[in-house]
Amino acid sequence: MVKVYSKNNCMQCKMTKRYLTDNQISFEEVNIDHEPEALSFLKDQGFQSVPVIFGGQQAIIGFRPDQLKALA
Repeated sequence: MVKVYSKNNCMQCKMTKRYLTDNQISFEEVNIDHEPEALSFLKDQGFQSVPVIFGGQQAIIGFRPDQLKALA
């Protein structure tokens, strides 16, 4: 299962979720605006921006269709 950390009003987050949906890649969204502990988790891992996508060998940061393709 792919997990997408996102926030409100984030264009790269919207584009990432649309790409995953269009390519029938199921995902779980964690919105850091609604779940502050998720923001703490990301900061503890060293991430400073969203989206962060977990599901492959390593996390994908930002809207990266080239890397998202590997999750299909």
